[in-house]
Amino acid sequence: MRVLLVEDDPDAIEIITLYFGLRWPEADVVISNDAEFALTAFKENSPDIVLLDIVLPDGDGFQLCRQIREVSEVPIIIVTSRDSEIDKVRGLELGADDYITKPFSPVELLARVKAVLRRAQSQTPTVSETFTAGRLQIDYSQRSVFVEEKSIKLTPIEYGLLYHLTRNPGQVMTYRILLAKVWGREYIAETAYLKVHIQRLRRKLGDDAASDTMIVNERALGYKFVVPQDVKVRAPS
Repeated sequence: MRVLLVEDDPDAIEIITLYFGLRWPEADVVISNDAEFALTAFKENSPDIVLLDIVLPDGDGFQLCRQIREVSEVPIIIVTSRDSEIDKVRGLELGADDYITKPFSPVELLARVKAVLRRAQSQTPTVSETFTAGRLQIDYSQRSVFVEEKSIKLTPIEYGLLYHLTRNPGQVMTYRILLAKVWGREYIAETAYLKVHIQRLRRKLGDDAASDTMIVNERALGYKFVVPQDVKVRAPS
């Protein structure tokens, strides 16, 4: 397992590399102190996960996050001293999988790394059914999603959200339940994560969030998938 650590703080580098060495010695940690070298290191090393500070000496880590996400779905965890909700939402909107603020616990960081890698390997159950609801079609056995017969590429998190919502059509899935099922129980308070990824999912599905044509937000409760009259759930022939 290879980790790309993009960080210019010597203390943070020491803590992270030391803890990986103690608790995950088979992990190879590649260090970049700036954004320019990080892109080169990313291309040359094909990391399994990126730990990314957003305050870098030669640029904005948000821009680096965007550049990586344009070419890869590799998991990205932002590790930074910037703790505002605006920064967290921005990082998630740019494609980061998680956001950890400094000072952090090395135990928590390693747990988050393992959780993100686990989600990236897609732990969503596979069932031998298809789901058709208006212009949306899902083949759960293949994890394939189509809108008006056009294939839609979803991240593991986006697919996980759609899976649980469509497996329970018409039922409100609370924020805590969705976070626990898709992210894990340690994330049940991270409602910002859920909001950002629901928005991304809606955009990919061509859903109109203003009129809630597919995914409805039941304010202060959760989300549900709206069931049109032509909904069908069937086993494939």
